[in-house]
Amino acid sequence: MKELLFGAAYYDEYMPYDRLDQDVALMKKAGINTVRIAESTWSTCEPQEGVFDFSHVERVMDAMEEAGIHVIIGTPTYAVPAWMVKSHPDVLVTTAKGRALYGSRQIMDITHPVYLFYAERVIRKLMECTAHRKCVIGFQIDNETKNYGTAGKNVQEKFVKYLREKFHNDLDAMNHEFGLDYWSNRIDAWEDFPDIRGTVNGSLGAEFEKFQRTLVDDFLAWQAAIVSEYRREDQFITHNFDFEWRGYSYGVQPEVNHYHAARALTIAGVDIYHPSQDELTGAEIAFGGDMSRSLKNDNYLVIETEAQGWPGWTPYRGQLRLQAYSHLASGADSVMYWHWHSIHNSMETYWKGLLSHDFEENETYREACVIGQEWKETGSHLVNLKKHNDVAILVSNEALTGLNWFGIEASADGNHGIRYNDVLRWIYDVLYRMNVECDFIWPESEHLDKYKAIIVPALYAAPDDLLQRLNQYVADGGTLFVTFKTAFSNENLKVSHDVQPHILRQCLGVKYHQFAFPKHVGLTGKLLQCLHGEQQKRERSEGTTPGKGYLASDMQARIFMELLLPETAETLLSYDHYNWGEYAAFTRNSYGKGTAFYLGCMTGEELLTFILETVLQAAGVELPQECFPVIVRKGKNDYGKTVRYYLNYSPEKQEVSWQHSEGTELLTGQKIQTGETLALEPWNLRIVEGED
Repeated sequence: MKELLFGAAYYDEYMPYDRLDQDVALMKKAGINTVRIAESTWSTCEPQEGVFDFSHVERVMDAMEEAGIHVIIGTPTYAVPAWMVKSHPDVLVTTAKGRALYGSRQIMDITHPVYLFYAERVIRKLMECTAHRKCVIGFQIDNETKNYGTAGKNVQEKFVKYLREKFHNDLDAMNHEFGLDYWSNRIDAWEDFPDIRGTVNGSLGAEFEKFQRTLVDDFLAWQAAIVSEYRREDQFITHNFDFEWRGYSYGVQPEVNHYHAARALTIAGVDIYHPSQDELTGAEIAFGGDMSRSLKNDNYLVIETEAQGWPGWTPYRGQLRLQAYSHLASGADSVMYWHWHSIHNSMETYWKGLLSHDFEENETYREACVIGQEWKETGSHLVNLKKHNDVAILVSNEALTGLNWFGIEASADGNHGIRYNDVLRWIYDVLYRMNVECDFIWPESEHLDKYKAIIVPALYAAPDDLLQRLNQYVADGGTLFVTFKTAFSNENLKVSHDVQPHILRQCLGVKYHQFAFPKHVGLTGKLLQCLHGEQQKRERSEGTTPGKGYLASDMQARIFMELLLPETAETLLSYDHYNWGEYAAFTRNSYGKGTAFYLGCMTGEELLTFILETVLQAAGVELPQECFPVIVRKGKNDYGKTVRYYLNYSPEKQEVSWQHSEGTELLTGQKIQTGETLALEPWNLRIVEGED
């Protein structure tokens, strides 16, 4: 990118009266240089079949072009018009719950030929209207696309063809691999294939979910190919990926393999929403950013993030600015809000934009003005931030699906149950609070050896070749950290009949035959002795009153435990329990030139922090002195300088010590000397540029 993009989604067609000129003036005042339009308004662009009206799109492009504001055009295909459904009701998606009813967005079958016919026509008409315009810098294809659970007859027929290719038309091989003899689920003729929506077979069900994810890959690639026929070389193609939603952006998206789907794009894009006010930690911004940057190993666009959002997210003073810079600190080249204004009707009436319903300036808008002005002055030093991280986290949609089918369920003893994303965020959030930046990698990723440490959370389903590559990574000198529920089944959820963990037993030097839900199970061992020793040293150096050690509740095995039996591995933690005391909980093993660690249970965050410190120190990863609520992130800018962000995620003033060669604070121009103390005001930040 030549500059940072700062903007918002803008919907002139939703406005209660004509105020385009006023909005443009307010945007210019705020330093907004980009708007995103058109992606939600198919029924406005094509009010009746074959009748097109792009006047609102042209009107906005004319105004933005005159004002020098960039435009991103979104294809309007994620919300179908009523006339299409009236004439062709079968375009509505059929899921396990039956056929959808018209009203909401994203209720269509993205494989249906009638839907695709109309979608292609409106895309082409829109491109003819927009692609040649000077103000248009890129295109967003569709919107937060997923498969929407599509499982109609046409999709199931495609799935059977997919299986015939996968198993080379060999039904016996499929029955054996999926275990379909169980409960008489065996299929002995392709024409007898049952409705997949009723299956209770995890392997077959997970394979269908994997197939559904490929439909998203195909759909986005299809749209990108159409757009590519019209776009100029200087115009990008992006998409706004989203995440598993738990009231905010949380974890790996179950319905889309982002790594595969991103191949159709020229630049990755993302929507990131997160708690605010006292719950603002920056973790979701960092997680979504690291995931998006890793898709193409390059910078990415934040297509949507919150301005005011829900009333419970109205940001405290300073938070909007802190959030904006946090996106840049992860490698984003844009921050764009959903949306510019708050709408006055319909589903998202109270999801508030930069402007409230009265369209007047407010505290959030005024803070956006500060961001816009600062980016005009310093943006050239902040755009295209390049990162080199020593740590990678391996993520897998197949493992996620597997643990949705065979998760660690809730039980009567208080175990609340966990899934894949719970384990992933448990690990990631602790690394984030430690200020250990990381990339994400996928089962297909190459060049594992560029990382000093690879972390593998709950890789329940994995092909043999991936596990062999991880063995080799350790043998060649890498450091591997693996958690429970890893290497238990192959990519088809067929549980290994070997001693667990399958194949990785070689590098981990540990095995197990049984697992359980822990009940009043403590942890003990040499690692805890080291932990208490570190605490005592810290107390002495700080002159504080000696404590009673870490909370006993943090030193417990939680949720799930594997009964580990070390073979060549060294036991660092074992279970403190009269019945389970002979088993290890955390081990370390030397294998070839490298080291492999295995954690067989869930722990509290305090202990996990020390476990990860142990792993990363063994890998030779530099551990920053700062920790949450001060978040430190860095990268190289276009000038070849190292830019370090110091972000204060707290309502209290914080201080950090600058321990690098002389630098320049970018927002003030102040010179920073080695050993100088940097004060961070509440919900504020400092950015220092210098040599590495």
